[in-house]
Amino acid sequence: MVKKWDVVIPKLSGDTPRKAYIYLPDSYKKQKEQRYPVMYMFDGHNVFFDEDATFGKSWGMNKFLQDSGKELIVVAVECNHEGNRRLIEYAPITYTNSEHGKIRGKGNVMMHWMVNALKPYIDENYRTLPDRLNTILAGSSMGGLMALYGVCAYNHVFQRAACLSPSLWVSPGKVLEMVARAHIRRDTCVYMDYGENEMFNHAAAQEAIISTAHLLLTKRVNLALRIVPGGTHSEASWEKQIPIFMACLGL
Repeated sequence: MVKKWDVVIPKLSGDTPRKAYIYLPDSYKKQKEQRYPVMYMFDGHNVFFDEDATFGKSWGMNKFLQDSGKELIVVAVECNHEGNRRLIEYAPITYTNSEHGKIRGKGNVMMHWMVNALKPYIDENYRTLPDRLNTILAGSSMGGLMALYGVCAYNHVFQRAACLSPSLWVSPGKVLEMVARAHIRRDTCVYMDYGENEMFNHAAAQEAIISTAHLLLTKRVNLALRIVPGGTHSEASWEKQIPIFMACLGL
């Protein structure tokens, strides 16, 4: 079952509402005492329903969870679709490149809201397991970069993260600096991948993922790194990776 409601993020978009989604397992209504791990995801409009997805194709996360019987709550929040606002909200650093121009990143504001407003609301209103070991991040593209940032900057909150096709290339030096500064516990688990067809057509992506993976390994992170055969930068490709990254994260 997926519920929708409106949320506002005042420091990012004022009083303008955006959709939030929550998936509850079938057992949620039946097992009145059971509590559940929670996965927080970016680009919530692309997570569950094709009709809400930007390009008409979602991850179909609810179908996977129902078919697999996974006992997991998933919370996903829509991005800001106005102009470059998604890039701004999902950039944990300020950067300039030829593709995007100058982006003054406010990813720190987004993560602060998720940790200090969204998560407390979910923990108060739903039967969650709110501890670090049961709190997970996941996202793709800029959302994948944010999942990496979140597990680094808020490692006391999130133990695990799935970073699919993360946009490390937007500013590899600053991303590496972000990871280098992070105090990451050795039990941290990170899944990171790139599709074959995006990886080998993007030299900056190749260098960025290799350097980032090496740095994570020096910090003793439990890293699962994959190049997806035939993979592309699309929801259809990311959907196929769900069972793999879920297994890698021990879910």
